[in-house]
Amino acid sequence: MYADIQLQIAGQWCGGAADASLPVLNPATGEIIGHVAKAEKADLDRALAAAEAGFQLWKRVSGYERYRILRKAADLLRARAEGIAQNLTLEQGKPLAEARMEAQAAGDIVDWFAEEARRTYGRIIPARLPGVQQLVIKEPVGPVAAFTPWNFPINQAVRKVSAALAAGCSIILKGPEETPAACAALVQAYLDAGVPAGVVQLVYGIPSEISEYLIPHPVIRKITFTGSTPVGKHLSMLAGQHMKRITMELGGHSPAIICDDADIERAVALLGAAKFRNAGQVCTSPTRFLVHEKVYDQFLAGFVRIAKGLRVGDGTDPHTTMGPLANERRVLAMEMFVADAVAKGARLETGGKRIGNAGNFFEPTVLTDVPLDARIMNEEPFGPLAPILRFGDLDAALAEANRLPFGLAAYAYTRSNANTAALAAGFDSGMVSINHHGLALPEAPFGGVKDSGYGSEGGIEAMEAYLNAKFVTLAQS
Repeated sequence: MYADIQLQIAGQWCGGAADASLPVLNPATGEIIGHVAKAEKADLDRALAAAEAGFQLWKRVSGYERYRILRKAADLLRARAEGIAQNLTLEQGKPLAEARMEAQAAGDIVDWFAEEARRTYGRIIPARLPGVQQLVIKEPVGPVAAFTPWNFPINQAVRKVSAALAAGCSIILKGPEETPAACAALVQAYLDAGVPAGVVQLVYGIPSEISEYLIPHPVIRKITFTGSTPVGKHLSMLAGQHMKRITMELGGHSPAIICDDADIERAVALLGAAKFRNAGQVCTSPTRFLVHEKVYDQFLAGFVRIAKGLRVGDGTDPHTTMGPLANERRVLAMEMFVADAVAKGARLETGGKRIGNAGNFFEPTVLTDVPLDARIMNEEPFGPLAPILRFGDLDAALAEANRLPFGLAAYAYTRSNANTAALAAGFDSGMVSINHHGLALPEAPFGGVKDSGYGSEGGIEAMEAYLNAKFVTLAQS
């Protein structure tokens, strides 16, 4: 059963200072299933004081001990994955199969960062003079403020919290108010594994109020945010005014180029699964399909077949293959994108409409002949919409792929080594996946360029963002 969610401050679950709360809705029904406590400034002050004290304690814990505790948290997450997945589907809407994958993958992410806790190596720099020793020592940057979204409430939070804890930082996690239970279960696993009180805090509330209070606060030394580009730019500006280190994982508009020599059946199957996963509410979702004119008809027919074959419904139904959108705002956005594209000459191949009157269901949608000035070709759709365009020249396809200011992920399908080399070098993107979908592994960098942000949420690059490099030079006395 879905329980009301509280704040976690200094090792205690508690309500907010004003005893206020926000409703949590099931996006499949529109019904209120619970409430989440709303933090006030007094609560944030308590969280900041706890994080400061927790950092002084945690930074002195050995890397091996941090590793041991995090490994236990990973095991707890795996053991609790089914219950976490049930709540995740209720509050977010994704099918249970996808929720289970997200909950289980959290354990792998914690495991990877646990291992990195033992590998925060410095180095020795050869000195120019005899009797001098030059050291680079890696130290935790300090208390962290993390802001995570509703589309993957475990996956996004677990990366930030695990990297911070592995490095020796304390953290205040501002979880998503629309999907709070998954974050609460994650934090509980860390606490049950032995992370000391005050090292991890969890707050919910009015996002702008929390960010504008935490980011400038002198206790906070590092900010990490996953969300939209406009919000990320605002928070980056705020952090920059106070010289805070930041990691920004922002929006995307990922191109997928399908060459004339591609394995079309494979491309249709993998791109179709990636497009409609989580109802398209994925920052790395392929969102602009550029298909060579020689294979365009074959690809389009296959992709439409995938879209029509999806079973849209309540995520708790085991037969559902695509759940609802997270909220009413997303449904209205889908209607706007479709109406705008069709008004400008696009052809609706399938879908394009809301499903029913209850819940936030929208048909998997395929559009063709979409002009470049249509909003869907310029703004991140973040939903189950697939505009498919044809091209005749690979250079022209790459030019279109790179036309927008986004640069998070890009995809391509080809059997040609020459095309592979041109695509890998030609995409202006932080991540490129060719002939498969291999992004978001714990050990691999995860992040974008241009308006898609900077920094990494994965790989050793993610750890570096939570560590200061201190140079120490010693001369014999």
